[in-house]
Amino acid sequence: MTESAAIPIGGRAAGCPFTPAPELYEAQQDPELRRATVPSPLLGAFDAVVVTRYEDVRSVLADDRLRMGGSMPYQAGNLLSYDGPEHTRLRRMLTGSFTTKRARELRPRIEDVVTSALDALEEAGPGADLVQTFCTPIPTAVICELLGVPYADREEFQRRTAIALDFTTSREVQMEKAAEMEAYMAGLVARHREDPGDNVLGRVVRDFGDQLTDSELAGIGNMLLIAGHETIASTLSAGIALLLRHPDQLAVVRDDPEAVDGAVEELLRYCAPAAILPRQAAGDIRVRDQEIKEGERVVASALAANRDLGAAREDLDRLDVRRPPQRHLAFGFGPHQCLGQQLARMELRVALPALFSRFPTLRPAVPHDEVDYRTNALVFGVNKLPVTW
Repeated sequence: MTESAAIPIGGRAAGCPFTPAPELYEAQQDPELRRATVPSPLLGAFDAVVVTRYEDVRSVLADDRLRMGGSMPYQAGNLLSYDGPEHTRLRRMLTGSFTTKRARELRPRIEDVVTSALDALEEAGPGADLVQTFCTPIPTAVICELLGVPYADREEFQRRTAIALDFTTSREVQMEKAAEMEAYMAGLVARHREDPGDNVLGRVVRDFGDQLTDSELAGIGNMLLIAGHETIASTLSAGIALLLRHPDQLAVVRDDPEAVDGAVEELLRYCAPAAILPRQAAGDIRVRDQEIKEGERVVASALAANRDLGAAREDLDRLDVRRPPQRHLAFGFGPHQCLGQQLARMELRVALPALFSRFPTLRPAVPHDEVDYRTNALVFGVNKLPVTW
């Protein structure tokens, strides 16, 4: 293996937020795996093996010797803190609430939420921040309903989540906000213990409450809040900002309902919103006949893997929403593949064409290079996106 310079945790090129950092492209072309230093305020700077080719990333994410638990701060009930049988046990309690069928059943409610957000955007008028008035309220309303979070509590949990997932804040601040979130969720769990609601958390309490501690239930709730709110809001904002840079591609999403599903897959592939999450080898493993030793950390970049020309005979650095859907790793792969991916897809499929149909002349109110992107957070997105029409 070869040594390389530090690689940013977000993995994105300076000044080009949708482009992988040059170090990732260089690593992808190197016949040997690279070891690099990855700076992280959450974990501190750490050394890791960098995996960037599509087939390599897919392989390591599927390997049960590469563990998520232990490479991130532990939180009871959070699936990212577990591996093996314990992870499987907890995940099975949740899968029934996040199937393709369930996402389809939720579509009418998602359409109502999107319509309300569009009304709010129109009322705010040209110059409104699309992140605040559209991208964030939609997944917030959906996941809060799924978990039974009172409406009055939603704005505050949004603020805490954003701070807890911002890699530019200190570890102390992140941990403080995480503790506040845990305390809030503990209260919600107590209410569900007393009177389980007709929602995801209520169902888990009814069906599995005797198998879970209050701490595990609170961890499950916080994990779903973060994943169901922050990741979808960030993906929605990134996808809109990207389409605004490509009016011809935006027109396809707006005008061709048959193309929307494929367009969403292309946006997910191209944006790859999840950062390069570390894992730790629980035993010696081999990638392309090169050894990764037990105890070593590994970072696998979905952003770089999704552009790997070895995955298709096409220019995958070019956005093309009419492209036949390509394999991508935006939702990860293997045991820790995103639980809520079908819900995320459904929200994107509803929200994107609805936005551009309601506001056919939508455009940024600032130059593209002045859009405030969040490149060093756990999930890539946009901090603020003022628009006009």
